Amino acid sequence: MRLRMFDIPAFVVAHGDDTGGAVLVKLSTLDGQAILFQRSFDILADTRVWAELVAGDEADVDAAISRQRGFDPDLWVIEVEDRAGRHLLDQEGLT
Repeated sequence: MRLRMFDIPAFVVAHGDDTGGAVLVKLSTLDGQAILFQRSFDILADTRVWAELVAGDEADVDAAISRQRGFDPDLWVIEVEDRAGRHLLDQEGLT
């Protein structure tokens, strides 16, 4: 809903377990590049953050997603598409 308010398309590209499962967010800048984010815990700040897992050619990011799904079949993958690189993961309430 929040992304829609900014006209940023997002899609569920891998449906994980309905009651659990980790979530990865892929940001595609629609120029062949992408960044993959995962939730992690920042020990110093004592909070959960969205951390960059891998960035670069979209094919390499997709390969990283495939590897992660091989380890965790319950994994959710959300793809966000925005030429400006907006993902809103750093906004209040999403960390």
